[in-house]
Amino acid sequence: MTTQNCWEFKNCGRQPGGAKAAELGICPASTEARTDGVNHGTNGGRACWAISGTMCGGRVQGTYAAKIGNCLNCEFYQRVQREEKPRFETSAKILERLGKDQFPLE
Repeated sequence: MTTQNCWEFKNCGRQPGGAKAAELGICPASTEARTDGVNHGTNGGRACWAISGTMCGGRVQGTYAAKIGNCLNCEFYQRVQREEKPRFETSAKILERLGKDQFPLE
């Protein structure tokens, strides 16, 4: 199966070496090694909805709790869910991999 990572699907250019990485910063999903392989993605490329600091609609999103509502309606999220069915790795499993740094105590 050929899969796309979020930066390929969204064409955001925020992956290392991407066209907009210098201007907008490198997206944490593109470098999150703890989620490498999740839903057949590279690093967090197919788990971006569970990773803090990804970008949506031209602005950086916050924590998982703050952004998941937007992500559930995202075309990419829905595509990954369809493509990976029935082995789609859920947010709960992804967050277990990431550990407590995804849950700031603010």
